[in-house]
Amino acid sequence: MSQAPRSSTPFSPLDLEDTPSEAIQCPPTDLWSDEPPLESDLHREQIDILIRLLKWFWRDRSDVYVTGNLTVYYNEQQLKSRDFRGPDFFVVLDTENKDRKSWVVWGEEGKYPNVIVELLSDSTAKVDRGLKKQLYQDVFRTPNYFWFDPMSLEFKGFQLVSGLYQELSPDERGWLWSDQLELYLGIHDRKLRFFTLHGDLVPLPEEAERQRAERFAEQLRQAGINPNE
Repeated sequence: MSQAPRSSTPFSPLDLEDTPSEAIQCPPTDLWSDEPPLESDLHREQIDILIRLLKWFWRDRSDVYVTGNLTVYYNEQQLKSRDFRGPDFFVVLDTENKDRKSWVVWGEEGKYPNVIVELLSDSTAKVDRGLKKQLYQDVFRTPNYFWFDPMSLEFKGFQLVSGLYQELSPDERGWLWSDQLELYLGIHDRKLRFFTLHGDLVPLPEEAERQRAERFAEQLRQAGINPNE
C-alpha cells in the first residue's frame, strides 16, 4: 500500500508555541473548495442523498457539520502540491453548523472529519482504496471510513483502532455500524442509506412527509372518514 507523503504533516496550533509573534505567518483560512466535477448522475445523487438525510435527521443540532465534494485543506504543503482532493462526503462532530467555502483544518481548531464516505468510480477506486485510505488513517486519523460504488454496489467500512484501520464486519443485513454517527450504513434500493440502532430507515424530508400523511390518512380511516373526500 502506498504511503502518504511525509511532507503532509498536519498543522497543529501547538506548532505556534514559543514562536515570536512577529515571526508567525499563519496560512489563510478563507479558501474556496477546489473539487473536480462528479463522475456521473449516480455519484451526484448519492452525495446529495447522504447530505440531505443527515441534515434532516439532525435538523435540531447545531454542533455537527455535514457536507460533500468539498476540499479539506490540512496544511500549507497541500496548497502548493494539491496532492489530495476532498472527500465525497464527510461529517465533523463537535463543531459549528454553518456554511463554509471549504474545510480548513487550521481554522477549525485542528479538527478533521469524524466520518468519511468515498464513492468509487473507474478513475478513483485505486486511490480511494489505497492512497486516500492511508491518508485518512495516518494523517486525518478519521475514526470511520467507508467506500461505496454506486454502480457495482461494492461497500466496505473501516474503524480506526490503535491508529490502524480495521475492516468492519457487516451484520446479517449487510449493514455496517458507525460508532461516530451512532447509525448503520447499508444499501437500500441500490443507494447507500442510514438506519437507526433499531433498524429504521432514516427518511429523506419528502419520505418523512409522506409517512406523516399516510399515518394521518390511516387515523381518518379508523375514525370512519374517507381521507380522499
